[in-house]
Amino acid sequence: MKIKNYLWVLSLLVFGSTWAQDGQISGTVFDANTNLPLPGANVLVENSNRGTQTDFDGNFTLPASAGETLVVSFLGYLPKEILLEGQNNIQIALAEDKQALGEVVVVGYGSQQKRDITGSVSTVDEEAFDDRPNTQVGALIQGKAAGVQVVSGSGKPSSGFSIRIRGTNSINASSEPLYVVDGVPTTDTRSLNPADIENISILKDAASAAIYGAQGANGVVLITTKKGSTGKPRLSFDTYVGVSQVWNTLPVLNSEQYRDLMTELGRNTDWSQYTENTDWQNVIFEDGLSTNYQLSMSGKNEGTSYYLSGGYTKQEGAVRSAEMERYNFKINFSQEVTDWLEMGTNIAYTHYSDVDVTDNTSVNSGGVLLGVLSTPPNIGIYNPDGTFTSNPFQDWENPVASTDGAQRGYVNQRLLGNVYAEIKFFEDLTFKSNIGTDYSSAHYDYFLDPFRTSYGRAMKGIGRYNTNLMNYYIFDNTLNYTARFGNHNIEALVGSVYQKYKWENSNLERRNFASDQITTPNAGSELIAASADKAEKANASFLARLNYNFNDKYLLTANFRADGSSNFGPGERWGYFPSFSAGWRISNEAFLENSKTISDLKLRAGWGIVGNDQIGNYAYFGRVGSGGNYPIGGIVMPGTYPASIENGNLKWEESEQVNVGLDISFLKNRISFTADAYLKNTRDLLLNAPLPRSTGFDNAIQNIGQLRNKGLEFQVNSFNTQGAFEWQTNLNISFNRNEVVDIVGQEILLDNIAGRGEVSLVREGESLGSFYGYIWGGVDPETGDAYYINNEGEPTFSPSAEDRTIIGNANPDFIYGMTNTFSYKNFGLSIFLQGSQGNEIFNATRIETEGMTDSKNQSAVVLDRWREPGDITDIPRAVAGSTDNSRLSTRFVEDGSYLRMKALTLSYNLPESLIKRANMQHIKLYATGENLFTITDYSGFDPEVNAFGGSNTTMGVDYGTYPQTRNLILGLNLSF
Repeated sequence: MKIKNYLWVLSLLVFGSTWAQDGQISGTVFDANTNLPLPGANVLVENSNRGTQTDFDGNFTLPASAGETLVVSFLGYLPKEILLEGQNNIQIALAEDKQALGEVVVVGYGSQQKRDITGSVSTVDEEAFDDRPNTQVGALIQGKAAGVQVVSGSGKPSSGFSIRIRGTNSINASSEPLYVVDGVPTTDTRSLNPADIENISILKDAASAAIYGAQGANGVVLITTKKGSTGKPRLSFDTYVGVSQVWNTLPVLNSEQYRDLMTELGRNTDWSQYTENTDWQNVIFEDGLSTNYQLSMSGKNEGTSYYLSGGYTKQEGAVRSAEMERYNFKINFSQEVTDWLEMGTNIAYTHYSDVDVTDNTSVNSGGVLLGVLSTPPNIGIYNPDGTFTSNPFQDWENPVASTDGAQRGYVNQRLLGNVYAEIKFFEDLTFKSNIGTDYSSAHYDYFLDPFRTSYGRAMKGIGRYNTNLMNYYIFDNTLNYTARFGNHNIEALVGSVYQKYKWENSNLERRNFASDQITTPNAGSELIAASADKAEKANASFLARLNYNFNDKYLLTANFRADGSSNFGPGERWGYFPSFSAGWRISNEAFLENSKTISDLKLRAGWGIVGNDQIGNYAYFGRVGSGGNYPIGGIVMPGTYPASIENGNLKWEESEQVNVGLDISFLKNRISFTADAYLKNTRDLLLNAPLPRSTGFDNAIQNIGQLRNKGLEFQVNSFNTQGAFEWQTNLNISFNRNEVVDIVGQEILLDNIAGRGEVSLVREGESLGSFYGYIWGGVDPETGDAYYINNEGEPTFSPSAEDRTIIGNANPDFIYGMTNTFSYKNFGLSIFLQGSQGNEIFNATRIETEGMTDSKNQSAVVLDRWREPGDITDIPRAVAGSTDNSRLSTRFVEDGSYLRMKALTLSYNLPESLIKRANMQHIKLYATGENLFTITDYSGFDPEVNAFGGSNTTMGVDYGTYPQTRNLILGLNLSF
């Protein structure tokens, strides 16, 4: 491209441009059916920056010349193009767009018009995340679809997302949805490239997900990647650069205050050796830099469609040493070989790597986030000999030792793709065969040198090398028939699916390194651990679906799937999963057919059963373990032992769901509203339940218990204004209530926190995510000791285990998201708000920073601690070695509700008149701020955390968890 073209574009950007025309055109735009004027209709001269909108009477005037083409559009109407042939005044009639609800939505093993769907399906299209520089799929969905909760366990670059569709559906089995990428099921979405995604369909109820049977109990997320769509090749380049920061810091004791606290605890040392005043949050928290480059080419002509892309993403975390790097390559190709045969492939290769930082653990176990709070400020980073400093009283190293003291890295190479052939026997009969694979080869490398850290010196260095190989393939064949007989429309699908998984894992650990020059485990002289294992799992399935539509008024969908899984005993291997749903398009009845207010009204109802087999492999077998030591002739020999009891009756976990929904659109589809109510019962839970001692085993996976989720979902889309200034709103809100209905009377305690006991309880009649502990009473003014309220309502300083009760609930009352999109000429503004209301957080970080039991630094709030009789305070006295004043209690339960500015994007599209001279099709500049502000009463780093990640039972716990960061991004999109 010539340099003068670029200079020309630059001059136009600086000084603007003026267009002169020889003539003007006037006219009126009106409804072709009612002859009423259409105010606010857009009238543009094609391939120019000239345009206007009609006034209240539908009239317009703008500069135009003979030979040019007007493009006229209005929401709810079909656009129209008019070639100017010298006329000065024209009348333009726009016809109503009867297909405004004819959007095609991807569903299981096919697609349907959105207007004909009878199940509960949410969609997220490319426009919803076009200007957001997302690095993971979960971020695309969060706050965009009713009934879908995206839980981010941590804000670090290597962390993924846990998604819950209509609540948590299991206790021991997985509650993650099934992800299907271009027809290939997968569970790992961290390495998927969001830039390649065209749209996402979320199948929420059993009626829509039952076609996936065994894998659909937790909902299904269908991801469709981009295809070639235009005849002329299109080359696109997208890039952005961003900076991330920890948006919130917590006040802790300074050097003098820490010294006073240690003296109060009876800990004394030569303080003249510890004269630093280090701000550890300032040392560990830093500006993280993110960069992204994406290049793609697509096109479609003469039966060939292609999309090729390559991308590079690097994200440095806002916590020292955390980072993620990803290379992506994508090829989507299809060819109409003949008029009856189409063949194609979708292949993605990813090279993903990250460096993790340890969170969700205390400083004495290497926790970085708790380290920045509880490491004394009196010490610096390094000793004079270059080793890392430690706590003056105990050998707990500073947090930089955890970020910089070890070499560590995870690398994953992944191939995800498929090859398919589609044969059209007749116009209405099509056969499709698909072979797909998800191949992943990963390794983790770790080296702790034998000199710099105290733990490294104690172990004389540690070298670890772990490998994980996963090979999955799917072979499915489907036969699809469509027919129309008068007012009867029928679509029938039958098919078979075969899937197989193979896993291979190994790990090696060696110690006693002579130097830090060779970092691979072979340099260590002492073998600590070495193991390798393999596992396989297979599923076979048969499926069928029938869609029936009578006169575009009465809709019926029936699904059936039979699934066999090797995870279950021979007699219980097969599960059968039917579903039925119906719809009534009331707007097509005679009494509403000519309504000027209601554009579309549909009532939906559905029922279905789906299954879950996501438990450990070989769960029904009586397995043998190794590692037992047995004395033989005075010599202890290694041996084996029975590791699990056989259960040949182990079978599917099933979820039965009923859904009732309403879809309604008003004012030529300018406002659309969707409401759903559902009841979901999960029975025959795959639960690790106690066994009678007479069996010789403590517990085993059994089909025991029942969970219930019920809820309401609402979603509104509206086009508030149209014309030169456009404003569109998307709002969704979801309510879900979870209950443990039956676990045969047992109570399950889970997840010990800071040595104080288990924080989570699973009990009949309560919800999963219930916090368990004592009721905090306060601080006794005379003794300074904490007291608690026992089960009889009386205060006590020494509560018993029986005084523990449910003290909080991590489940929100409702979750919501709202996006407002504004555009004026070439400017765009998107404001995305997301929040959660009514959920509670157990702030276990405060146990470490307010407990005052050992030599850890503490939060600044302990300055208000009890010191002498008569002090009135809610912070108890400092007591060395005692945890009585910091038991798990309501003291540490906080309101976790928040409203967050999830994303604010300002964009500018360069005028077409400018970019044409540069031989470009599109240039857009944008600036995005993520997590710019958060409204919350939570006192921790961030309310959007969960120390136990995707746990079904322990939610909403903050124990030094890596917080969400504030991100500022500048981006550029180009297309040629």
